[in-house]
Amino acid sequence: MSGEAAWVVFDLDGTLIESEQIWRDVRHEFVIANGGRWPASTEAAMIGMRTVEWAKYIHDQLGVALAPGTIAERIIQGVVERLQDPPLLPGADAALERLGNSFRLGLASSASLPVVQTVLAKTGWNKYFAVVVSADEVPRGKPAPDVYLRALALLDADPSRTAAVEDSANGIRSAHAARLAVVAIPNHAFPPDAEALELTSRVLPNLDALGVAVVREVLVAP
Repeated sequence: MSGEAAWVVFDLDGTLIESEQIWRDVRHEFVIANGGRWPASTEAAMIGMRTVEWAKYIHDQLGVALAPGTIAERIIQGVVERLQDPPLLPGADAALERLGNSFRLGLASSASLPVVQTVLAKTGWNKYFAVVVSADEVPRGKPAPDVYLRALALLDADPSRTAAVEDSANGIRSAHAARLAVVAIPNHAFPPDAEALELTSRVLPNLDALGVAVVREVLVAP
């Protein structure tokens, strides 16, 4: 791959910041406070959904009587408040610096734009990403490929020369459906299932293991 253009597209929640638990806690507190129910499978079911999808899910499936738009607004506000000091995953800064020196980087997140923008502003990570895409900007959330396809289009990237870095089953399926090589760093709280992991090109234990050589290897793998 020496001398050839290549790209890396990162997920955000659970991949670069330890935020899946924040989303879970804010949603859970909101649902219970507003007379809803919270089955054990709830958070896993919502991972990867766009804002309109999870707000409707909370209304339709969890029994919160408020309008989906109100649900979304209040939960996003709660998440933004808790992300004023984003909980970075160990090695996130170094991984972005390392890969940014060799590849053009994009961000493809299921989170709403206010959440993404808050994190990027607080971390200074804007400097690393040539493009930033929220699933709210596309018709379907993960596991559909839309958010990755949008990132590819904005990057003018060749899917066969692009790797995705993901932590969740829906994220892995989304990137794989967009024909990207997927490097998985499994989320410890909500780990991807074995079927999703079979779609990946590499599984790593943490961001410290994510190096330039790993990306180059997965992009030339058959």
